[in-house]
Amino acid sequence: MDFRFTEEQENFRAEVRTFLTDNLGWDWQGVAPDDYFTDENWALIRGLTGKLVDKGWLTLAWPEEYGGQGRPHIEQMIYNEETAYFRAPMRDTSMGTHMVGPSLMMYGTDEQKDRYLSEIADGSAVYCQGFSEPESGSDLASLQLRAVEDGDDFVLNGSKVWTSGAHRANRCYMMARTEPDAPKHRGISMFIVDMATPGIEVRPIINMHNVHYFNEVLFEDVRVPKQNMVGEMNRGWYVAATTLDFERSGVGRYAGNRRDLEELISLSREIKLNGKSMNEDARFRRRVADLWTGNEAGKLVAYQVAWMQSQGLVPNKEASVSKLVGSEINQRISQLGMQMLGMYGALEKGSKWAYLQGRIAAQWMNSYSLTLRAGTSEIQRNIIASRGLGLPRG
Repeated sequence: MDFRFTEEQENFRAEVRTFLTDNLGWDWQGVAPDDYFTDENWALIRGLTGKLVDKGWLTLAWPEEYGGQGRPHIEQMIYNEETAYFRAPMRDTSMGTHMVGPSLMMYGTDEQKDRYLSEIADGSAVYCQGFSEPESGSDLASLQLRAVEDGDDFVLNGSKVWTSGAHRANRCYMMARTEPDAPKHRGISMFIVDMATPGIEVRPIINMHNVHYFNEVLFEDVRVPKQNMVGEMNRGWYVAATTLDFERSGVGRYAGNRRDLEELISLSREIKLNGKSMNEDARFRRRVADLWTGNEAGKLVAYQVAWMQSQGLVPNKEASVSKLVGSEINQRISQLGMQMLGMYGALEKGSKWAYLQGRIAAQWMNSYSLTLRAGTSEIQRNIIASRGLGLPRG
């Protein structure tokens, strides 16, 4: 692989940066972690989505027949990298564009592609992900929400939990058990469900930094048309596995980590340690150097994932490496920030003594979820060991 970018690609990177600066401001600091769904932030997010649709960037690398521009995957990666570094608020459509859409292109029927891809491309579809259940977290294949055939429909009963943004979503991309007697990795099917369907109840879960991001979603006799099943009946686990590969492969983690580190480096010049600026302390400099080089190495794995996608390959173990390294480095960066600031690090936004508008405290609390979301670090290591190194599963 050649990691150098062409002149055309660098020009596109500059264009994305200019767009973000023009629309969010040069001093944009970003929305606090997970704080996307307040009325104020949601209006901002939806407004930005409309502008991205107008630019044709929402589905930049999608084939033109599905509402995209057919741009190279490397340009999509550059776009993802720059928007993540800028902390552009794009939580409304990211699941549809990054996960549901690519999965539908591989497994959806022509009718599903015509219906669902167009509404993702025009920004009107807001998806949540119905995977985790109260008793099925890391062992996702043990899920119990049932889908029973009844005429032209399936009837769903059960619950999902930790469903991000379900209270704002109009679609749910979810897994349900359609054959209870089959081995647990079989007997699962994938569905797209309209969130306005009778029988769906969304209950808020307030997280540890007092933000409503997660939800519990209850399904009671929810009727879903059979044509909403994605892929083959009882083979949904394999559709879901592909979806998770798309979810885990993003370069955005590393771009976000880089910005966080840059802010800590800048902040270290203001903080005194034994009468000197913290950035003069050798131990601090070694920790920063270790985090920076680790993040850069992880970024190259994410670049490899984008290259594989450009070649028509589906990254699997590579996506797990990218997810594992990126999320664990984020935790270490957040821990460094809290240790730098001591008690000041615990101050929330609004306090005049809070550094970086209280972002460090929120990021530190949020960082603990990052090695659980989208598959725990233990699951990622199992995938890397079994599918990458040919070792037996732990």
